[in-house]
Amino acid sequence: MTYWGINAIFLGLVAVLVVVAVLRQRVSHWRAVGITAVVLLIMTAIFDNIMIGVGLVAYNPDLISGVFIGIAPLEDFAYTVAAFFGLPALWHLLARDRNSGPQKSSDA
Repeated sequence: MTYWGINAIFLGLVAVLVVVAVLRQRVSHWRAVGITAVVLLIMTAIFDNIMIGVGLVAYNPDLISGVFIGIAPLEDFAYTVAAFFGLPALWHLLARDRNSGPQKSSDA
């Protein structure tokens, strides 16, 4: 299995999660997600290139697409993409509705 095959599983699950969150209209902070995405992708590019450059991580050349950002294969960024879309969607789906909790009585 290629790295994209493995990534497809994670990205597919995240896509379903995001669609459910959007359909429930629970994700409203897409601007913040976009800013976070830019920051995380830049950090991923920097640190993944360093880790690959010093030999900490290596990829089987037969299993990558051949598209690189620096010396990091494009596949290396899939987990970052999954994180910055999936985590906000999951956060919103699992968050308790602030208005559905027990109401405090003002009669006390």
